[in-house]
Amino acid sequence: MFSSWFGGAAAQKRKDAPKNAILMLREQLGMLQKRKNHLETQVLEQEAIAKKNVTSNKNAALSALRRKKVHEKNLEQTEAQIAQLEQQVYSIEAANINYETLNAMKAAGAAMEKIHNGLTIEKVDEAMEKLREQQDLNNEIAEAITRPPYGEQLDEEDLEQELEGLEQAAMDERMLNTGTVPVADQLNRLPATTTAEPSRANKQAEEDDEEAELAKLRAEMAI
Repeated sequence: MFSSWFGGAAAQKRKDAPKNAILMLREQLGMLQKRKNHLETQVLEQEAIAKKNVTSNKNAALSALRRKKVHEKNLEQTEAQIAQLEQQVYSIEAANINYETLNAMKAAGAAMEKIHNGLTIEKVDEAMEKLREQQDLNNEIAEAITRPPYGEQLDEEDLEQELEGLEQAAMDERMLNTGTVPVADQLNRLPATTTAEPSRANKQAEEDDEEAELAKLRAEMAI
């Protein structure tokens, strides 16, 4: 328990280290920025003193210029320190981002490894094959359930043809027994062209009559 506690404390300390370093650097940057502003003000003041005494008091002007040079040198050093600290802040932030990103990727890899624990392509193919088999079985069961209970459904067209055959047989039997054909049956048995085209039949009859009359005239002329 103690080892886990110390391990957890150490891990937390490592995690807080970048944040603490950045806070310290930013605090130092704030102080250097104030120093920079103060030095810039001092440079301007000494320059103003030198300009004021350039003609009336040469020694005072020279002293002001010397102080200005000192302030400018300190200002340059301060600006250089600010640049260095800012670069360190950026570097730590980038390093911390890289560290956190790497940890997130490691966690993702560990999670995927745990999910895929013992899983292989062969096992996936086997599972998919079983799934397809079960799907095929399900389709066969559904087909068996929806199948008609007394076999295949009868073809209505076959039934109609069989009925017509029975009617024709019954009509033939009546003809044999009575020797006559009912009018309705005669009409039903007439070819379709007889009822459908009466004008053509009449025309043929007329032509036959004309042929008969011509034949009769030829016979009389021959006598």
